[in-house]
Amino acid sequence: MARLTRAESQAQTRAQLIETAKQTFFADGYQQTSLEKVAEAAGYSKGAVYSNFRNKDELCTAVLDEVRREQIGEVLAIVGQPDMETRLERLREWAQRVIGDPGWTTLEVEFAIHARPDDQLRSDLAGRLDGILGLIASAPNVVGDVELMLPAREVATILLALGVGLGLFRAIDPSIPIDGLIDTLRILTSPDRRGASTAAPPR
Repeated sequence: MARLTRAESQAQTRAQLIETAKQTFFADGYQQTSLEKVAEAAGYSKGAVYSNFRNKDELCTAVLDEVRREQIGEVLAIVGQPDMETRLERLREWAQRVIGDPGWTTLEVEFAIHARPDDQLRSDLAGRLDGILGLIASAPNVVGDVELMLPAREVATILLALGVGLGLFRAIDPSIPIDGLIDTLRILTSPDRRGASTAAPPR
């Protein structure tokens, strides 16, 4: 088997550190996780961690970026389903499985609180939030057969805020239903009637 190039080896090390850090952050939280703990769990030296990440904030940001990328990818795949009812049912299944995940939800909240007094970190997180809202707002353009009751950006903000709030509630009480999120999405969207026949119905 061909040996990995230096760049490939570095990318592999970075990916392994992110995966290990995700498991550690989810299990122990942000404050209780140290770079030394991540390095030891991943089987690397602390120097290997610092060669990929400047500090714990940067590592945690990379972990959250990876988790969000996975989840948004799943959602965009769902909205690409051929009809609205299928999309809503798949979104219901996804929300039931994902929203309120105790590891992810707790880490998002803890890291947001940690970032609050740090202007640079908070600005960085705001930029990432803006990107997430942009991706969600672009979803109707992907499917092209729904009409929004409000501007796309406003719909994206409402749905993300509702999802985050439900996530916090469900992290405490997993029995809280996610139906409100799906019902809200149904209310805010409708089939796009443009191009539909305007002929009068038969008498």
